Amino acid sequence: MNTAHPTLPAHSPSASDARLGWWLGLVGVTVFALTLPATRLATGTAEAPALSPWFVTWARAALAGLLSLAYLAAVQAPRPTAAQCRPLGLSLLGNVIGYPLLLGWALRHVSASHAAVITALLPLATAAAAAWLLHQRARLGFWLFAALGSGLVVAYSLIRAWQAGGFDLAWADLLLVGAVLAASVGYVGGTQVTPSLGAERVISWVCVMALPLTLPGALLTWPEQPVPITAWLALLYVAVFSMWAGFFAWFRGLALGGALRVSQLQLLQPFLSMAAAVPLLGESVDGLTLVFGLAVVATVLAGRRAQRQTA
Repeated sequence: MNTAHPTLPAHSPSASDARLGWWLGLVGVTVFALTLPATRLATGTAEAPALSPWFVTWARAALAGLLSLAYLAAVQAPRPTAAQCRPLGLSLLGNVIGYPLLLGWALRHVSASHAAVITALLPLATAAAAAWLLHQRARLGFWLFAALGSGLVVAYSLIRAWQAGGFDLAWADLLLVGAVLAASVGYVGGTQVTPSLGAERVISWVCVMALPLTLPGALLTWPEQPVPITAWLALLYVAVFSMWAGFFAWFRGLALGGALRVSQLQLLQPFLSMAAAVPLLGESVDGLTLVFGLAVVATVLAGRRAQRQTA
């Protein structure tokens, strides 16, 4: 392998690596599942806003960046090479800016349970991004199930908009789809350099590289009005865990077990998000949300089985 531009191995991981990758992936998925209700707690709703989505985006990454600076200094990590900066940049754009910003604005207008259904496409998008960026191929059945899952998401969005009295909320679902695409590209970008840098250094360098944007952004968008303590605590969670510590397990799990394989653990994420939204936000999961959530997960699972990883 060319260490100047590392990529994931094309062959299947060993049994022990695959097992460890799955467990680490499960830890990452559990951490990320709480991101939806925590972000909604931080931003509030359109009727009762708390922290600005812009501030949440900048502040969570800025805090993670300051923690990353301390960590990298403590381990005396060497700077990434020029070749490693490109995938790190993809992770920065997707995971530091794109996903949290689009998610924050969307959660001002839809519930965490609603968002969990749309973001159920994340494992499929991650697998597709891995096939594109890592030059792997998938069978036709994989893409057919991808289209079916996308159609279910569109149907759910239209039904919810109709129940709300019109289609004025459809744009929030487009924001969620954009968040899914941003996160998937960011995941794969970070995974590309995890074998050479290590998961902890990957996300730490990503957050440090973003500091020239995130630190001034957080200061410029600092809230002027009083904000509930619950919003600050939710921001602390998404900064320390969703933006930083969770990626320690997630990037290493993707690298050890294979991005196409471990990404299927995200099938659990919408259900974990819905379950967490009940005690944290007082939301209820209705039958329509549960049915569409199960249907989308089923298409992703079927697509995972239909795809075939090739060198």
